[in-house]
Amino acid sequence: MALPIREQLKYWGIAGAISLVILWFAGDVLLPFLIGAAIAYFLDPVADRLEKLGLSRTMATTVITLFAILIFVLMALLVIPTLVNQAVNLFAVAPELTRNFIDFLTERFPTLLVEGSTLRNSIISVGATVQERGGELLNTALASAASLLNILILFVIVPVVAVYLLLDWDRMVAQIDSLLPRDHAPVIRRLARDIDKTLASFIRGMGTVCLILGTYYAIALMLVGLQFGLVVGFIAGLVTFIPYLGALLGGALAIGLALFQFWGDWVSIGLVAGIFMLGQTLEGNFLTPKLVGNSVGLHPVWLILALSVFGSLFGFVGMLAAVPIAAALGVIARFATEQYRESVLYKGTARTSTDDPAE
Repeated sequence: MALPIREQLKYWGIAGAISLVILWFAGDVLLPFLIGAAIAYFLDPVADRLEKLGLSRTMATTVITLFAILIFVLMALLVIPTLVNQAVNLFAVAPELTRNFIDFLTERFPTLLVEGSTLRNSIISVGATVQERGGELLNTALASAASLLNILILFVIVPVVAVYLLLDWDRMVAQIDSLLPRDHAPVIRRLARDIDKTLASFIRGMGTVCLILGTYYAIALMLVGLQFGLVVGFIAGLVTFIPYLGALLGGALAIGLALFQFWGDWVSIGLVAGIFMLGQTLEGNFLTPKLVGNSVGLHPVWLILALSVFGSLFGFVGMLAAVPIAAALGVIARFATEQYRESVLYKGTARTSTDDPAE
């Protein structure tokens, strides 16, 4: 006999509260394990594909690990130092770019930016703030990451956790399935499949799209000769998960920098604009339909809300947990809506036309 609904809600509520308390007090300790679990989840389909090709799970995990080490070494030697240097330089030259922007507007719209005007002072203030707060933000991010957990330990624990979880992923899923309450196992499995589908579409699909577009933007902008092209490409790729925001933000930043750097060279400016137009064409017609599908099931507004709430409550660890929690809550909300539409509360108790005695 199944437990009454009231008892089930009580137990699930207690479990959820305990999880939030653990996340609140042990968030810093859980950080490498959450990152490792996310990496393992992202790479599990790759391991499954290698197993279908004839490799054992151990060999598939070994191949993925060696390839990941190679990618990490290349990024550590070639990409990350350049990315950090360009970000620091971009913040440093923000006031100079602001002055150039003011001179540009003053030359063509002399009545708009008279000396001492509110608009002129606001633009100057923005440039100074970007220089001051931008560098401070970057330094704080690096310092907080170091204080959050020793970087060396983080780089050791995360790969180890990811490798072990990837190696035992299928066995863990089977073990968890064997522990499900028998009365509710079919419903829980259905909800878990829907959550996995949503997460797979977003994390694996959108993550791959962000990676491809970010790499494309960075390489293309650097080949054109745009200063800070790597930073712009990184920013554009990072926020691609929000529709159109990546192209708008990255495109506005890239074209603005191109106007200052290539003013008069309309071919180079056109190439920068064309890079983002081509990127959006590839994303809308090929990447997103192929890698994500037509329905992700995780609305951007809902995702931003979850990231904001969990980030403010639990910090960076909360932001990592926000995506799976948002996906789970979204699936549960849709399931609850379906149950409500099938309930007497929604349909009512009035007789339908088929209940008419005259028939």
